[in-house]
Amino acid sequence: MSNVLEVKNLTMNFGGIRALDSVSLEIGQNSIAALIGPNGAGKTTLFNCLTGIYTPTSGDVLVRSPQGNNRRINGMKINAITELGLARTFQNIRLFGGMTVLENVMIGRHCRTKAGIAGAIFRPQSTRSEENKIVDQSYSILEYVGLSMYVDELARNLPYGACRRLEIARALACDPQLLLLDEPAAGMNPQETKELEGLIVRLWKERGLSILLIEHDMKLVMNLAQNIFVLDYGVEIARGAPQEITKNPAVIKAYLGVETDAEFN
Repeated sequence: MSNVLEVKNLTMNFGGIRALDSVSLEIGQNSIAALIGPNGAGKTTLFNCLTGIYTPTSGDVLVRSPQGNNRRINGMKINAITELGLARTFQNIRLFGGMTVLENVMIGRHCRTKAGIAGAIFRPQSTRSEENKIVDQSYSILEYVGLSMYVDELARNLPYGACRRLEIARALACDPQLLLLDEPAAGMNPQETKELEGLIVRLWKERGLSILLIEHDMKLVMNLAQNIFVLDYGVEIARGAPQEITKNPAVIKAYLGVETDAEFN
């Protein structure tokens, strides 16, 4: 199985603080992986390096391009990385509250549109057709994630769990090959978390997506992830299948704080 993402010896410094120290990982095609660790371990910093928000101090981030070759994305602009097939959600919800649910998803299609400035000004038939197609595609995504009933609602008025799913819908609008989810279950009640788990499984099985999630809900992680990477103070301390991670002494000491996997069953 080929990898959609390879991270090699990634280091990120902020002044005299080393947030990531020679971190390496691989995400296989059509797989679900999780990145766990205590607060401040460097998980979101890693996501920011992968998506162009930060330029790593050293190391390599390689993404499989649509042509099948690996592209080094260090220092690339955010939109260029998105075009290569990386899309993400954020730990703190970043929706456009004054725009409708449909408009929020349509924004996600921007990286796949062809109309330029001239098209926006003169609006030829090709531009109008493309806009109509974007509306249809965006509505289909909302149906898929179970939000079609909110299509004309302002995003700021959505229930919390629906806001989380709308962020995922907007990311899906970018046609990603790798979906990065930063604490998607944060603040959710048990029913919302169960629905989220079902959605992630569908994205993996039905759409063939690769998914990397940061998550503190260990039951969700153990139910979803085929492979888990563990960070502590910016250093990888373990990797492996869920059952291996729950029994790893270093992970227990740094993060889990338990010596059995009973609470994850």
